[in-house]
Amino acid sequence: MSEKLDGVRAYWTGKELISRSGKVFATPKWFTKNFPHFEIDGELWTKRGDFEHISSIVNKQEPHEGWKDISYQIFEVPHQNGGLLERLSILEKWLVKNPNKFIKIIPQKVCKGSTHLKEELKRVERLGAEGLVVRNPNALYIDTRTSQALKVKSFQDDECVVKGYTKGHGKFEGLVGALLCEWRDRVLKIGSGLSNEDRKNPPVIDSNITFKYNGFTKYGNPKFPVFLRVRILK
Repeated sequence: MSEKLDGVRAYWTGKELISRSGKVFATPKWFTKNFPHFEIDGELWTKRGDFEHISSIVNKQEPHEGWKDISYQIFEVPHQNGGLLERLSILEKWLVKNPNKFIKIIPQKVCKGSTHLKEELKRVERLGAEGLVVRNPNALYIDTRTSQALKVKSFQDDECVVKGYTKGHGKFEGLVGALLCEWRDRVLKIGSGLSNEDRKNPPVIDSNITFKYNGFTKYGNPKFPVFLRVRILK
């Protein structure tokens, strides 16, 4: 198992770095120097809770110095033989002979059972992480979603579309109080999780946002919805 990093997904084809949708990232040559000739998969990342900053760096149209803050956190070496750790060891061996300070292999821990899993989940969540990813270390690589790799979180999350705002009151006077969002066939009001900056400059109308919640009410509404981030559509 390993920490689920809240970064921007990126796939190295052996020649270029692309997004989940196939967009080519404008990486500086020094960033990809000594990248392997084989494929690797991971997250462009800086630190926990920094998704918007990461996105602003990696989605610019031209290479720039901001990439110095980015690390490429690897969780998979696709199309290689063996289990997960064997596949990751191929990259480890490559980096010994071809060092690159931006490539980092995400540490994997052996899960010793449900108690260990819950303890590790609490530990990383206290540090600000979203959760864990639990993988079967013996599973061969599969180029599709698979039950051999599962996300584990204390909360659920989903996406909705911003359709309006409510006015803030009290300490939020003059700011946005909450986002009015379209979710499935109903309207959600999401105020928790908004920073003062979010309230001054809220997500634009018709933008997609991600929110977290804890189960559902008896009416089928998400309980305690909390704004997480604007979803970057690429």
